[in-house]
Amino acid sequence: MGSQMKAFGFGVPWEALYGYSQAIQVGDTVYVSGQLSHDRHGNFVGTGDFELQVRTALENLDLVLRQFGAQRSQIAETTVLVRNLRENFDTTARLHAEYFGEHRPTSTVMGVLDLALPDQLVEIGALVRLDLKP
Repeated sequence: MGSQMKAFGFGVPWEALYGYSQAIQVGDTVYVSGQLSHDRHGNFVGTGDFELQVRTALENLDLVLRQFGAQRSQIAETTVLVRNLRENFDTTARLHAEYFGEHRPTSTVMGVLDLALPDQLVEIGALVRLDLKP
């Protein structure tokens, strides 16, 4: 008997347009798509404000975690894509550390030329292990 998949989406337009889920659980692992800065209605938040975009993306990551009954401390890995990395790295590092507190997941930070939405400056994906003690 194989693992069951449980998928979650916010219902924002680009999920259907691109054909993806915000997260999929396979066994004890939750694969979280890159989160970005949008509100519950799919409206982009924080044009030109890098810190607000990071904070909103992390709030959306929290919403995804909640759907799977997961805690931040169960995140094993993050992938952070950043436009203008040289100018935005210090803010990225500060907010990532603030979000996780004492927890230290693995993390890959990459500077990218562009992201999916025109005003998007950051995207944050994660790998979550539900079998880790929160």
